[in-house]
Amino acid sequence: MAEAQKDGKEDKPLRHGYTTGANATAAAQAALEALIVQEGQTHSTIRLPIGQEVTFEIVACSFSPERASAEVIKDGGDDPDATHGARIIVEVSWRSEPGIELDGGVGVGRVTKPGLPVEVGEAAINPVPRKMIREAVTNVLNRYELMHRGVRVVVSVPDGEEIAKKTLNGRLGIVGGISILGTRGIVVPFSTAAYKASVAQAIRVAVKGGCTHVILSTGGRTEKFGMDLYPELPEEAFVEMGDFVGFAIQQCARQGIRKVTLVGMMGKFSKVAQGVMMVHSKSAPVDFGFLARMAEEAGASEETLEEIRGANTAAQVGDLMDGMGCSAFFDIMSTYCCREGLKEAAGKEPQREMDLEVETVIISMKAKLLGRQSLKWGEA
Repeated sequence: MAEAQKDGKEDKPLRHGYTTGANATAAAQAALEALIVQEGQTHSTIRLPIGQEVTFEIVACSFSPERASAEVIKDGGDDPDATHGARIIVEVSWRSEPGIELDGGVGVGRVTKPGLPVEVGEAAINPVPRKMIREAVTNVLNRYELMHRGVRVVVSVPDGEEIAKKTLNGRLGIVGGISILGTRGIVVPFSTAAYKASVAQAIRVAVKGGCTHVILSTGGRTEKFGMDLYPELPEEAFVEMGDFVGFAIQQCARQGIRKVTLVGMMGKFSKVAQGVMMVHSKSAPVDFGFLARMAEEAGASEETLEEIRGANTAAQVGDLMDGMGCSAFFDIMSTYCCREGLKEAAGKEPQREMDLEVETVIISMKAKLLGRQSLKWGEA
């Protein structure tokens, strides 16, 4: 029971935040307003892509006859976002030619690999934020009847290069800082959609980079094991799928990947072996009866099966079977995972032919290899 409930209070709903794209748009609008009227701005109200109007506080604003800047502090709401609290500064200046020029400054990454929604060489400002910023600038110019003037807009995030170390940007080929993102303008707390989008994007980058073999890991330790297992593969071939096993496998199949290697531990892969493809701890409990049936296939004694049925965690079962030297148990589980992975790849078309191989690698908490098997389409 949550503390708030113990005190007789209801849990508060999680608070939405606002994307880097929405923040940059608000700052761009305020900066241009300051440039035109030559007055500092304290607030900026914009319309988000979802149709909602939001007012942002401008924490700093400076201006001169030729340029102006405005700063906002990104509020990620209750989402565990690496960019929460980041300073986003937009500088605008007059151009000699009509039109809007948009670029990234300090702390905004630059794209170096194909497969992203922004062309190689451009600032990592995604299409929707680009549209939002251009529309906001156009609206301000219209309001002051200055459509004949050209404007240069530069988005900067002073701590962006440091913040980017906590994101997937380096793996995606975005160097020098963070991306300016957002399709709706708001950040939904603990958004699974955002994580799935990053997984899909990482797989696209791998495909564009010529990868036909992708290593899908459930976390940092399993990814490191995968990298040690396949040192010849480029960095973009390694994708941290988290709990979204089924989604990641489907994305690989749709994008033409020919071999998928799944790397994970007992807890999550005991679920995959059963066909549970969203392996968050709350998505489905560990089925100890199923683990006991696999152990029975591996030749375990009735006494061991009873111990498995009464276990507390899948890791405990893994330690038990490893301690007994029963490698067949892990190979059986790996084979089950491969079979279920191929089924997931086929989706609603189980009869269709695919040129796909699924490999499963199960490791212990101490990064010891426990089981490794692979199946090709048609062998399952």
